[in-house]
Amino acid sequence: MNTLTLVGVIIAIALVFDYINGFHDAANSIATIVATRVLTPFQAVLWAAFFNFVAAFLFGTAVAKTVGKGFVDLDLVTPYVILAGLAGAIAWDLITWWKGLPTSSSHALIGGYAGAAIGRVALLRGWSHWADALNLGPKGEWPFTLKMIVGAPLIGMISAYVLMLVVYWLFRKSTPSKMDKYFRRLQLVSAAAFSLSHGSNDAQKTAGLITGVLFTAHQIHTFEVPYWVLLASYSAIGLGTLSGGWRIVRTMGARLTRLKPRSGFCAETGAAAAVLLSTHLGTPVSTTHAIAGAIAGVGSIQRMKAVRWGIATNIVWAWVMTIPAAGIIALFSYYLLHFVAGV
Repeated sequence: MNTLTLVGVIIAIALVFDYINGFHDAANSIATIVATRVLTPFQAVLWAAFFNFVAAFLFGTAVAKTVGKGFVDLDLVTPYVILAGLAGAIAWDLITWWKGLPTSSSHALIGGYAGAAIGRVALLRGWSHWADALNLGPKGEWPFTLKMIVGAPLIGMISAYVLMLVVYWLFRKSTPSKMDKYFRRLQLVSAAAFSLSHGSNDAQKTAGLITGVLFTAHQIHTFEVPYWVLLASYSAIGLGTLSGGWRIVRTMGARLTRLKPRSGFCAETGAAAAVLLSTHLGTPVSTTHAIAGAIAGVGSIQRMKAVRWGIATNIVWAWVMTIPAAGIIALFSYYLLHFVAGV
């Protein structure tokens, strides 16, 4: 397979991953607004998909550059490494979607990319040099990203909890039905804000990987994200969101805790704040972690038993497993490519 054909195939697979990311993470954007019956599921995915795409025109490319060159040593990356990394991320996303677990597509992508790079270094230099594949030093992105696995849900939880306190204080003389009358409208705004944040962070990750393919294949000479790559990535994630991920919607919007329009507004707003802050810092963060933490935060304000902590524990275990699981799948995918295709 010549270089241009290989690059085209990998870009197509990357956009497939972006599409899967969209329908896998559709629950993040629409679960609360569907659970509170502000919009029907179809209306909700249209709303979320639109704002996923609009984000392309509002945010830069800092997250894309971080994903493309912040985790793995680019000198060791080949198009086949990226192909194997995508295979690991896609496989883990489909497994967790089938199980109805709201895991992070972002961490699956990072884990897959790292696992494939480790596989290449192990073949070239031996397993004792596995760390050479990763940017583990202070200038790399691993330390902060690993901290944000814990930090993102905590920021979402605390933000949503504080917002709920503010809402209850501001509307302390209002009846619950009157509160919900206002917040059914406001939840349209909060859902739009979270969908914007989702697009701003998640679509850029695929854009960063595609830019990495173009750079390592010498199709571009500097690591700058082409505009067509951004548009393609945002379009793919928007279409994926439009398809919906109904298995995960049920987990996020109904099984974790019961939501009202006021609590849905606070959860979406708190999570959006956490994700947009990370986008501003150029850090890839899990929108899944942020919204799950926020939902737990608004649920716990009533009483701790309002949150189904057993389900929350299963979700956390899936979070912990995502990077290593996607990495292992990607590593074996690279080995398969190496021994079958001789790459």
